[in-house]
Amino acid sequence: MRSLLVAYALLFIAIVAEIFGTTMLARSEQFTRLWPTLGMAVSYALSFYLLTLVLKTIPLAIAYALWGGLGIVLTTLVGSMVLKQPIDVPAGIGIFLILAGVVIINGWSAAATH
Repeated sequence: MRSLLVAYALLFIAIVAEIFGTTMLARSEQFTRLWPTLGMAVSYALSFYLLTLVLKTIPLAIAYALWGGLGIVLTTLVGSMVLKQPIDVPAGIGIFLILAGVVIINGWSAAATH
């Protein structure tokens, strides 16, 4: 049970690192700004390294569903709040459906590790 909890914690950190990297990618201005570019590279490397650790415990399909789903949702929120990119109604509905999918997979799927 403890290793599963650690794996999910590492997955969350990996997702946050990937979101930070993506935010830095937007701030790098096509790799013309040094510090955002370096922040992006380090964040992406960290996120993928942590994902490799996670995959020792959590099945790929589940880990990647969480990575993709939460990554989309959190990146959209960061884009809206930090980068001032508006979210319209269809985007909001889509984000809700993604979150619903993540909850269904983790709550009821036999493929999820519990």
